[in-house]
Amino acid sequence: MNIVCDKTLLSAAIDGVSKAVTMRSSIPVLEGILLKAEGFQLTLTGYDLEMGIVTTIEANIKEPGEIVLNAKLLSSMISRMPAGQISIVAADNGKTTIQSGVAQFEIQSMPATDFPDLPNTGAEQTLTIKTGVLRDMIERTLYAVSQDEKKPAHTGELFEIELDKLTMVALDGYRLAIVERPITAVKDIRIIVPSKTMTEVSHLLANDDEEDVHISANRRYVVFTTAGYTIMSRLIEGEFLNYRNVIPAGSRTRVTIDTKDFISTIERASLIITERLKNPLRISFTEGKVVVRCQTNLGRVVDEFSAACEGDEVEIGFNNRYLLDALRNARTEQVRMEISGPLSPVKVLPVEGNDFLYLVLPVRFKND
Repeated sequence: MNIVCDKTLLSAAIDGVSKAVTMRSSIPVLEGILLKAEGFQLTLTGYDLEMGIVTTIEANIKEPGEIVLNAKLLSSMISRMPAGQISIVAADNGKTTIQSGVAQFEIQSMPATDFPDLPNTGAEQTLTIKTGVLRDMIERTLYAVSQDEKKPAHTGELFEIELDKLTMVALDGYRLAIVERPITAVKDIRIIVPSKTMTEVSHLLANDDEEDVHISANRRYVVFTTAGYTIMSRLIEGEFLNYRNVIPAGSRTRVTIDTKDFISTIERASLIITERLKNPLRISFTEGKVVVRCQTNLGRVVDEFSAACEGDEVEIGFNNRYLLDALRNARTEQVRMEISGPLSPVKVLPVEGNDFLYLVLPVRFKND
């Protein structure tokens, strides 16, 4: 293989496909990127047996061929090369020379035949969505994905694809995030996409919010095509919780809150909460105001701010981080909280519209 290509293009492509590379593996080839040169293009592939990322860049192909190079080493080398054109020449003995200007490296490549083939997913085009919409949906829900491997289905995001809408759901047993947007889909399908895949899709989305993202899916695989990248992923098997059953139907208390005020108050109260001292916030919703209290071995705090409360007065215990996550990801100046009682899940909603629905489970006080 003998190619010449632009450093900026190559560096960006390496960074993109590296997200699907296993950094430590008993199989060395999985720590590498497959480079395939043919025609006028260089195709780069990263694959960890669960997720694969492929992209193609323009290159001057003097001699076609394919090799595998260690991803971490290749990325470090290319990023430190001077700007301009980079040449990569691979000899039959596995020695590969990478050069830009007077800077030159020689490293050992691995045979392309050892690199695992990406599966033929058979996934059919399912829907097309704008980059800005998909990014917003991912960022509003990803925080609530479970880290508990004992419930694998909840370590991913549920995609409920219907002909006219896409619903994305994440939950971890303590909070729930639901975002729904109108779309036009070819078929109905319900899939669970690993959170790692969703993270990398979010990173690779184009800066242009109006660019299309094509999503293809079947029962085993999902494929995202966007901004010159193809991201293929196995789906998570298993039963996702019937989340609609855990959403309280009504409410006894409704509170309209300035999001920034609430976040600032919780952040101040959180100063006396540590990993070792995880006492809950004690929050009272009363007529005209919200009072936040907390006490740990570090000290005691009382704070309050004005809010419009309707219905019963109520005091609830909250994990400070879970409540903060919901408020920060709401991304609205005001939120509406609907409360059914001191031990029922609390709904966090936009004041108008249905951009999102978050649930936060309360914490029991020790003396209850």
